[in-house]
Amino acid sequence: MEFVWYLALIIVSTKIAGHVSVRLGQPSVLGKLVIGIILGPAILGWIDNNEFIHYVSEIGVLLLMFIAGLETDLDQLKKNWRSAVAVAVGGIILPFIGGFGVADLFGLSTNYALFMGVLFSATSVSISVQVLKDMDRLSSKEGTTILGAAVVDDILVVILLAFMMSFLGTDQDVSLGLLVGKKVLFFIGVFVAGVFIVPRVMKWLSTLKVTEPIISIALFICFGFAYFADLMGMAGIIGSFAAGIAISQTNFKNVVEKKVEPIAYSIFVPMFFVSIGLNVSFEGVGQQIGFLVVLTIAAVLTKLLGGALGAKITGFSNVSSFAIGAGMVSRGEVALIIASTGIQAGLLLPEYFTSVVIMVILTTLMAPPMLKVLFKRRKETASKEGGL
Repeated sequence: MEFVWYLALIIVSTKIAGHVSVRLGQPSVLGKLVIGIILGPAILGWIDNNEFIHYVSEIGVLLLMFIAGLETDLDQLKKNWRSAVAVAVGGIILPFIGGFGVADLFGLSTNYALFMGVLFSATSVSISVQVLKDMDRLSSKEGTTILGAAVVDDILVVILLAFMMSFLGTDQDVSLGLLVGKKVLFFIGVFVAGVFIVPRVMKWLSTLKVTEPIISIALFICFGFAYFADLMGMAGIIGSFAAGIAISQTNFKNVVEKKVEPIAYSIFVPMFFVSIGLNVSFEGVGQQIGFLVVLTIAAVLTKLLGGALGAKITGFSNVSSFAIGAGMVSRGEVALIIASTGIQAGLLLPEYFTSVVIMVILTTLMAPPMLKVLFKRRKETASKEGGL
C-alpha cells in the first residue's frame, strides 16, 4: 500500500504548498513544483520517483493539456498562427545556438554540442498553461500564441532531433521523409476526426444508459488522440490538446470541462507537478556548478529572447513579447525525454545528465514567476494606455 501513502501525501502537500505560494504572491504551481523537490530524493527522500508516479503523472499532464484545449479560443488561435510560427522558430534558432555555444565553451565535442543545441530548443508549456489558467489569460492573444508556438516547436524539435541522430550516425534507420509524413498524417487525422467524427461520437454515445457517459467518451477521445500522437512521433500532450480543441467545438464543451477538472486537479495534475521535482538529485553537481549556472542562464535567456523576438516582429508590444517568451522558457518533461534519448544514443555524456536535469527543473521553476510579473506589467501598461 505504499503507493496509497504516496498519493495521500502528494495530494495534501501540493494543496498546502500551492496555498503558501499564492500567499507569498507567486503562482500556486510554483509551490507544487517546489514541494516535489522537498519530498523527493533531493531533500527529504520521502517519495521515490517510481513507475506508479510516472504513469499517474503522465495522465496528469495529458489531462492538463486536454483542459487547455477545451478552454482555447480557436478563432484567436487561427488569427495568431503567424505569430505562433515566428515564436516557435525564434525559440529554436537562438536556443540552438546558445546550447551549442555553452557545450563548446566547456570543451564538449561537436556532436555533444549539437545535441545540447537540440535539447535547448525543446519547450513544454504544460506549466505555463497552468499559470495562464490561474491568471485567466489562457484564451488571451498571448496565451493562444504560446499554445500554438508549443505545437510548432514540438514538430520542429522532433524533426531536428531525428535529423541530428541520423547526421551523427547514431541512428541510421531514421527516415526524414517518413518522419515528416507521420506529422502530416497526424494533423490530417486529428482534423478529420475533430470535424467529422468527434461530434457524432459524442452525440451518439452520450445517450448510453450508464453512469457519466459524456465524460467517459471525452476521456477516451483525449487518451486516444494522445496515443495517436505518440504513434506519429509527436508528444502525447499535443494529441490531448487537439482532443480538447475538438470537443470544445461541440455542445458538450461545458459539461466535459466541468466534470474533467475535478478529476484532473484532485489527483492526476498534482502528481505531474510533484514528479518534475522528483527528478532532482544534487549528487555530483558540486564538480559542475559552473557548467550548471552557465547552462541555466543561457537556457532561460535564449528561449526568452528568441520567443520574444518572434512575437515582436509579428506585432506584439514589448511587454507582451517578453511574456510570450517567458511562456516558452520551461523545458519540462519534453526536455527530460530528449535528454534520456541522448543518453541512450550516446549524444549526452552520463556525467552531465544530472546537470541537464537540474537545468530543466530550474527553467520550469523560473517560468511561473516570470509569467506573473510580465502579465502584471502588461495589465498595468494597458490600464495606463486606457486612462490616456
